[in-house]
Amino acid sequence: MNGGTQRDEHLAARIKSLIRAVPDFPIPGIRFRDVMGLTEDAAGFRAATMALADRFRGAGAEVVVGIESRGFIFGAPVAQQLDVGFVPVRKAGKLPGEVSGVDYELEYGSARVEMQAGAITPGARVLLIDDLLATGGTAAAAVELIRGQGGVVAGAGFVVDLPELPG
Repeated sequence: MNGGTQRDEHLAARIKSLIRAVPDFPIPGIRFRDVMGLTEDAAGFRAATMALADRFRGAGAEVVVGIESRGFIFGAPVAQQLDVGFVPVRKAGKLPGEVSGVDYELEYGSARVEMQAGAITPGARVLLIDDLLATGGTAAAAVELIRGQGGVVAGAGFVVDLPELPG
């Protein structure tokens, strides 16, 4: 095992140790992953955002899209590290002006996300960032918004992946 791989494994273990599982939140039967412990730890937070940026550095992203709300927390620093802009995908009714929106299903209900019209330049390569991939519904809705504005999804990065769910 080389030093880089050992470092990566140590980094992954550190990041994982800072993410807490909360049973029965926001409703009974859901096991919520709380990433706030990661953001509260400067070294862990920096490591997580740098790992995301490094993973996609060669993807040619021209803009990062982050999904409300924790996708903002991780997406904005990734955008800075990649020296590209940041575009938020928000819950319905939170953005001023003309928006495009997509309705989708959550693992515990339904929701709608929106993006400001014209936020993505047609043909732009877009990196999608969020804190967590569960069922993939929110990410799929964001991809639909990106493609609806003519963007090309260059990659999607998540701090947490829940393999027990079909995402």
